[in-house]
Amino acid sequence: MDSHRHDAIPPSRGLLRFLTCGSVDDGKSTLIGRLLFDSRLIMEDTLAAITKDSRKHGTVGEEVDLALLVDGLEAERQQGITIDVAYRFFATPRRSFIVADTPGHEQYTRNMATGASNSDLAIILCDARRGVLTQTRRHAYICSLLGIRHVVLAVNKIDLVGFEQAVFDRITGDFATFAAGLGFHTLTPIPVSARFGDNVSTASGNTPWYRGPTLVAHLEQVEPEAEAAARPFRFPVQWVNRPNQDFRGFSGTVASGRIGQGDPVVVAASGKTTTVSRILGPDGDQPAAVAGDAVTLCLAEEVDVARGDVLAPPAERPAVTDQFAAHILWMDEEPLLPGRQYLMRSGNLWTPVSVTSIRHRVDVNTLEHQAARRLDLNEIGFCNLSAAQRVPLDPYAENRQTGAFVLVDRFSNRTAGAGMVAFSLRRATNIHTEEFLVDKAARAALDHQKPLALWFTGLSGSGKSTIAKLVEQALHAEGRHTYTLDGDNLRHGLNRDLGFTDADRVENIRRVGEVAKLFVDAGLIVICSFISPFRAERQMVREMMGAGEFIEVFVDTPIEDCIRRDPKGLYAKALAGTIRNFTGISSPYEAPEAPELRIATPGLTPEEAAAQVLAHLRRVLAG
Repeated sequence: MDSHRHDAIPPSRGLLRFLTCGSVDDGKSTLIGRLLFDSRLIMEDTLAAITKDSRKHGTVGEEVDLALLVDGLEAERQQGITIDVAYRFFATPRRSFIVADTPGHEQYTRNMATGASNSDLAIILCDARRGVLTQTRRHAYICSLLGIRHVVLAVNKIDLVGFEQAVFDRITGDFATFAAGLGFHTLTPIPVSARFGDNVSTASGNTPWYRGPTLVAHLEQVEPEAEAAARPFRFPVQWVNRPNQDFRGFSGTVASGRIGQGDPVVVAASGKTTTVSRILGPDGDQPAAVAGDAVTLCLAEEVDVARGDVLAPPAERPAVTDQFAAHILWMDEEPLLPGRQYLMRSGNLWTPVSVTSIRHRVDVNTLEHQAARRLDLNEIGFCNLSAAQRVPLDPYAENRQTGAFVLVDRFSNRTAGAGMVAFSLRRATNIHTEEFLVDKAARAALDHQKPLALWFTGLSGSGKSTIAKLVEQALHAEGRHTYTLDGDNLRHGLNRDLGFTDADRVENIRRVGEVAKLFVDAGLIVICSFISPFRAERQMVREMMGAGEFIEVFVDTPIEDCIRRDPKGLYAKALAGTIRNFTGISSPYEAPEAPELRIATPGLTPEEAAAQVLAHLRRVLAG
């Protein structure tokens, strides 16, 4: 016989996608290897290679280590852990399956969330010797957030506790108590030994006290939630297809529902309605398309549709909002800070977004809601968010495709967080942006000047406030209309409720930016002197302004000079540990990478530094 494989009998049920998760070393990869082995889908040469590799990388002595069937990366084999998400296909006579093996280590939580986002069922493993751990609870909660409603609690390595029913009952009781509020529709505990196959494909004689199904039997009969095709039609536009003047179509993949030729649709963001005139698939025109089909839709009328727009039925539209609440799983080493801007990708639409408030953080051990002002790596919070534009969104519980989004760090382009929309924050419908009869250009013309923000940034003691005062004095003497915003002054009024944590610093600069924008709109030259330690917030203020209206002046003074000057005695206190979160000592300063003007202060008097700023500013105003 050339292999252990036999021709698969056509399954009587649809494809089931599931994942294995749980804490590290609970046996996830071994369980999947056992499923592949028992389904006889392993070729002879693969089995021979695994047998050989077991001697080098295996963890089960002289036996074949089935985990190596899944742990394909050399780094995984050397460490005996799963790092990436591994997808495998197998089939039984009754059903076909795609299984995702996800990492157990906390630092790979993002990989586990990736596997869960496309799964109908989760197998959460527990080592019978260790019971329910923090990572077990974290994965169960993430599965709940990501819409998985069917869970198997596989109490693995039951052989290592003598197949004791009392151990199994204790673990299943602990987990059931924790999971009671997670909204799982089914929770099926099964005692298994992935290494020896007990209760995986065949019932084990070692557990006569267990009368439930084997793992495979349960997977064959479980009914997943309603298919995406049963939900309202959603079509995120991926590409505007216009090869010539005679053809204009909109390409993408149907996220949910069904669309037929002649059906009415609405462009969710604009509210423009039309009908579908043609549906083009890989083989040409087709009468309809369902969830998962990659097609091009042609519309009867010329309506404005762009990449990132969502087409939907007029009577079943998604919410279109710039304010919404969502659960966020934070995945970045840098914390999530309210007020800081990130890029949000929802479908094919990218837009700046910020978290306006963290309503609570979730303790994954107790599911308790805790007050929080930031989210750290692998923490989960329920947040209010504000987007720069109105975005079509569905609650994640109703539609995974249009209810999910990712947050991306604007500077590093790292995926920083995964979000699941809970609901739109309905705003009063009578709040609009007012258009005035006198605009910024008219105010600037009256003042005979170009309005702009002159933004001084640098360490405490760098001399930026002194230079800013001299610059304003000179501009005033020239007849320029100016106003200065200074960090110390604003902390006595507008920002007196803020401290000096990273989150407070972000909010401080956000408020200052909004005020500076108003002064620029009033036609003034506004001079801003702030440490403003983070690039992200300086970039946020820059983007509030029009083109050429933001001039960043980096007062570049070595920290040694700042410490030597120490005009307020702050560095001495910070170095002594009596001041926390002090920029340059216990809190970072991110120097500008491409400021409009860099003033290297060593060897310069304040007057000479101010002269450099004025020379640059006059060139800008003259241009």
